[in-house]
Amino acid sequence: MINFIKCLIILVICVKIRNVQSTESELNALALKNLKEYLQIPSVQPNVNYGPCVNFLKKQADSLDLPVKVVELHPKKPIVIITWEGTEPEKPSILLNGHMDVVPVFPEEWTYPPFGAEMDEKGNIYARGSQDMKGHSIQQIEAIRRLKLKGIRLKRTIHLSFVPDEEIGGLTGMKTFIFSTEFKSLNVGFAMDEGDFSTENKFLVSYGEKSWFQIWINCQGDPGHGSSLLNNTASEKLRFIIDRFMDFRASEKAKLQDPNVKAGNVTSINLTMMKGGTQINVVANELSVAFDIRLPPQVNHEEFENMINDWCKEAGDGVYYTIINKDPPIENTKIDDSNIYWVAFKNATDHLGMEVEPFIMTGVTDARFLRLVGIPALGFVTIHNTPHLAHASNEYLNKDIFLQGIDIFMKIIPAVASA
Repeated sequence: MINFIKCLIILVICVKIRNVQSTESELNALALKNLKEYLQIPSVQPNVNYGPCVNFLKKQADSLDLPVKVVELHPKKPIVIITWEGTEPEKPSILLNGHMDVVPVFPEEWTYPPFGAEMDEKGNIYARGSQDMKGHSIQQIEAIRRLKLKGIRLKRTIHLSFVPDEEIGGLTGMKTFIFSTEFKSLNVGFAMDEGDFSTENKFLVSYGEKSWFQIWINCQGDPGHGSSLLNNTASEKLRFIIDRFMDFRASEKAKLQDPNVKAGNVTSINLTMMKGGTQINVVANELSVAFDIRLPPQVNHEEFENMINDWCKEAGDGVYYTIINKDPPIENTKIDDSNIYWVAFKNATDHLGMEVEPFIMTGVTDARFLRLVGIPALGFVTIHNTPHLAHASNEYLNKDIFLQGIDIFMKIIPAVASA
C-alpha cells in the first residue's frame, strides 16, 4: 500500500512537471508568433501607416484582458496605451515605452526579406525592428502575460505605451504626448525605454543621453566667373568653418584613446550634408554645410553656441547658422540610493546575476522627453552577445536571447512596481 501511494505521488509530480513544461513551451511559441507578426508590419519611415500596428496592439491588449486606449494628438500619429492597474493605483505608475516605427531598408542588401521575420538554423530572426525596438516591446507584453497567468498583482499601475515617429525625432510622438492631459492622467513616476545593445555577455543601461544639436552653417560671398580668383568667396569661408568643426571633432575623438573615457562623455560632430552652387563655372554666392552634433550632459550649451558664433564671425561677413534640431540641457536620471526605482532595478538584476553597465546614450531616444519633465527614466534592453545591427541591413534577434529577455522583464517589472 505504501509503495502504491509513493508511485501515485511520483506520477502526480511527473504530470505537474509535464504540464508546466507544456505551458512554458506554449507560451514561448505564442511569444515568437507575436514577435514575428509585429515584425512583419512594415511601419517604415517616412509616411508610416500606423493602422496595422494599432490593430495588432489592440489584439494583444484583448489577449491580456487589459484596457487599451488610442490617443491621436497629431493626425495619423496614434499613441497606444495598455494599462494594467495596480493594487495601489493612487501611487505613481510605471511607464514601459516603445516606438512603433522603424527606419528605411535597402532590400537588396538583406539575406532574408526585411519584413519577413524569417528564422535561420541558428534561431536568428531577421527583420527590421527586431533590435530597434519591436522585439523589446513584445518581451514586455509577454512578461506581463506570464505574470498575470501566475496570478500576480503589482502594487503600482503599469502602462505600456507605443508611440509614433521616434525614428524621426519624436516631435510628433513622445514630445507632444508628455505635455498632454492624457499623459498627465497616467501619473507616471518612473519610465523605462529603449537603451543600447551589448556585443558582450553584459547588459547596458542608460541613465542620460547626449543632447541633439543639428545645424546648417550658411556661408555667403561674392559670385563671379569660375576662372577668376575673387576675394570674399563663400568657399573660402566654408573652408574656414569646416576646418574649425573638424579640428574640434579630432580633439574630442582623441579623448577616446583613454579607455576610461566613454563615447557618451565626449561631443560628437559629423559633417553630414553640403549644398550650394548653380553651375560648375560660376563661383557660388552661398554654400552651406550641415553638422550633426551630440552634446554630452556636462557640456554648457550656451558656451558651446558662443564658440560657434565666434567661428562664424572669424570666417567673415555673411556667415551664420540656422538650427535644424536642438534639445535643451536635460538632467540625468540619478543612479544612487536617492532613486528608489534605480535601487529596485539594480537589486533585480543583481539577483539575476547580470552584469549591468550604466552609461550615457550616444544617440537620442524618447527617454529624453520623459527626463525633460522630471520623470526618472532608464534605457534598457535585454539584447546582449549580439552584433549591433540596429538601422543596418540584416538586423536580427536570436530567439533564445529574445525569450531570455522575457524572463528578465518578469523580474524587473515587479521590482520597480514594488519600489
